[in-house]
Amino acid sequence: MLLKEVCVENFERLPKIIGEVDRIELCDNLAEGGTSVSIGVAKEALVISKKHKVPVMAMVRPRKGNFVFSEAELRSMLTDVAAYRELGMDGIVFGCLTTDNNLDLAANQAIISASQGALLTFHMAFDELNEPLAAIDWLAEQGVHRILTHGGPLNTAISDNYDRLRQYQEYAGNRLIILPGGGITKDNMASVAENLAVHEVHGTRLV
Repeated sequence: MLLKEVCVENFERLPKIIGEVDRIELCDNLAEGGTSVSIGVAKEALVISKKHKVPVMAMVRPRKGNFVFSEAELRSMLTDVAAYRELGMDGIVFGCLTTDNNLDLAANQAIISASQGALLTFHMAFDELNEPLAAIDWLAEQGVHRILTHGGPLNTAISDNYDRLRQYQEYAGNRLIILPGGGITKDNMASVAENLAVHEVHGTRLV
């Protein structure tokens, strides 16, 4: 069975698709790569998803653009994490980098600690890293459950990145899940899953 994680901006679409999805990623401003949703949106989305026992992951990102965050931006993300967890959010999606495209260890660790045992996904900031294999090591050591990755620039077809995604999978082993995303739809998800031998896929158009 292929687990479908569908990314949605709001709760309005949820009643129409909730019976066809296995997990939700909730984030605003999809056209800008995704940002944190309001607490009100998160609360209403959880009301719908809980009725169907579908877990929800909330992205924590205060703005579009790069993934290098100031101290004030990090504080705002930690505030959002605490609020999401209080609402009963199942998981947190995050990713903080340094100006030289390495993991911002302190910022990422702060978010992990604030998440209090929630499911954790490191998002596609991963695809900007200079040393992705070293990042897999660190994220696995911190208990991160998944890395969402396209395997390359988003303007490439995901099929062009199969070799790199397989490299990530082989390196990660059973330490964490490599979750392919970006350009996966209901029309090609079966092919992606077969080629990569994965059991989970991520996208906005899976249903």
